[in-house]
Amino acid sequence: MQRKLRIWASLSCSDNRKSAIQNLKWVGIFAIVVALAVCGARAHAQQPAKIPRIGLLNTNVSEAFTARTEGFRQGLRELGYIEGKNILIEYRYADGKADRLPGLVAELVRLKVDIIVTAVSSATRAAKDATRTSPMIMAQDNDPVGTGVAASLARPGGNITGLSSLSPEIGGKQLELLKEIVPKLSRAAVIGTSTSPGHAQRLKELELAATVLRVPFKFVDVLDSKDIEPAFREASKARAGAAVVLGGPVLIANRPHVANLAAKNRLPAIFNVPDFVEDGGLMSYGANYPDLYRRAAVYVDKILKGAKPADLPIEQPAKFELTINLKAAQRIDLTIPQSMLYRADKVIK
Repeated sequence: MQRKLRIWASLSCSDNRKSAIQNLKWVGIFAIVVALAVCGARAHAQQPAKIPRIGLLNTNVSEAFTARTEGFRQGLRELGYIEGKNILIEYRYADGKADRLPGLVAELVRLKVDIIVTAVSSATRAAKDATRTSPMIMAQDNDPVGTGVAASLARPGGNITGLSSLSPEIGGKQLELLKEIVPKLSRAAVIGTSTSPGHAQRLKELELAATVLRVPFKFVDVLDSKDIEPAFREASKARAGAAVVLGGPVLIANRPHVANLAAKNRLPAIFNVPDFVEDGGLMSYGANYPDLYRRAAVYVDKILKGAKPADLPIEQPAKFELTINLKAAQRIDLTIPQSMLYRADKVIK
């Protein structure tokens, strides 16, 4: 009997040891699984999040565009985006050569940027021709609907949205300002490029304003740089007492020359961008471009958060700026009313 008990006890101890060993094996396996899961979670947590990459496409680099680009960066900072930290910007400039724009767009597409931001109308059109899928934001565009970039301001459709620099009140305000500095103004000249985006709409607005203000005007077309001097001669021949200069690639590329010709012909001229005034022009009134660029950052934020360009309405200018060059006024013996100087956003002395 005692022998049987010893055998049973021995077997029982053996079974317990086996069970204990088996349990230890399962505990070990469980510990390894837990450790692997924890390590995997840590490794996943340590992987850097994808930083959004934005492509900024422009035709040229200038002091004016530097201020506008800074407006864009400011808008990003206001929304919590810090360049180089949680957002990257790929800058591409065409050095004033429009034919380089398609290649630069293709380069941005190859880089798989999340969004392409276009700085000028020509860049927008080049980007539109290059891709119909990459989200695009216009920092400013003269006439996105009239040129077929967008179906409408309210619902752009496609892959492009952003901001338009065209506003109905600009033309009327420009003529009104000219009449304020030239009270006896009875006839004006409008110098522009008929092939520029938004030209027809701008001319229509000016015609309406001219009727109200009783200041008829003669339109002079500038299609090439060689047309600039004859345009001012034609304005003088038509006895224009002042001129509205509508910008356009040719005129913008020859800003100092245009400003000098206006002064040489003693023709008070108003421009739509302050770039001309910085280069010697008399005055400008138009959209506040740095503000448009700042607002473009809001579109970037919305699209990065999942919004589709097709569903984001195109917005128009909210701020306008008046710039006056007193040196240019002195050059043509013109006195700017003090009341206008008080209203000016910037006065160059």
